[in-house]
Amino acid sequence: MEKLIITAALTGGIHGKEANEALPEQPGEIIRSAIDCFNAGAAIVHIHARDSRGNGVADSAIFGEINEGIRSKCNVVIQNTTGGPELPIEDRISSLDAKPEMASLNMGSVVFFYQGKELKFFNLRSEIEAFASAMLERNIKPEMEVYNPSMFMEVGNLVKKDLLAKPYYVNFVMGVGGMGGFPGTPENLVVMKDRLPDGAIFNVSGIGKYQLHMNSMSMLMGGHARTGLEDNVFYRKNELAVSNAQMVERLVRIAGELGREIATPEEARQILGMKGK
Repeated sequence: MEKLIITAALTGGIHGKEANEALPEQPGEIIRSAIDCFNAGAAIVHIHARDSRGNGVADSAIFGEINEGIRSKCNVVIQNTTGGPELPIEDRISSLDAKPEMASLNMGSVVFFYQGKELKFFNLRSEIEAFASAMLERNIKPEMEVYNPSMFMEVGNLVKKDLLAKPYYVNFVMGVGGMGGFPGTPENLVVMKDRLPDGAIFNVSGIGKYQLHMNSMSMLMGGHARTGLEDNVFYRKNELAVSNAQMVERLVRIAGELGREIATPEEARQILGMKGK
């Protein structure tokens, strides 16, 4: 198997320090967390921006501050989000102005259930194509986020329209609590893998209680893994994680037991067909 690419999802755009005080919100915290995760073994860091009150925002200036701060300290691959429930597309696409090497590309619509609220996250085909086109023009590698099997129709549409460069990079987001989520079971993970297009590399994100099981299964199946406080604030049941780096360190240990070597950022760039910034 090729070397394992570990992505650390540091912050997210929904829950904050009320869920876990260790979750980084402000630029300085996010930069420090990214560097710690790089030192622990992460090749990619997935970045969300927050305003001064800790609310998720799509602000190119904040993304730029975070990205430059990380680049000044290490060569980890920076992956900016273009997501964010209930944020307009014209704001979400602005994260590309901060010149990340990678960016998330959500491949359909979901509704997140969080603390009794229904958070709408709509992604129309025309918007998905606009994001993909902007990334292709800027030499930004898309990380296509697929929440359920029906979203592979949109992956196929982008392939058909030549809006992606090989190798395609698909992230299975398993176990989202809400409309459009797909439970993080072994059977469902096999279903997702079987629907990959030719020339695709896959990564797996498990949300909440699904995180560790889905990460471990992905390693066994030849895929890559995303961990971090965006996806799960707990290290184990009833025990809050103390940092994003702690989550990365656990994956490095498990990968070692399974015989998967860990990819450096430069090796991840080679695997994903990226030239670097």
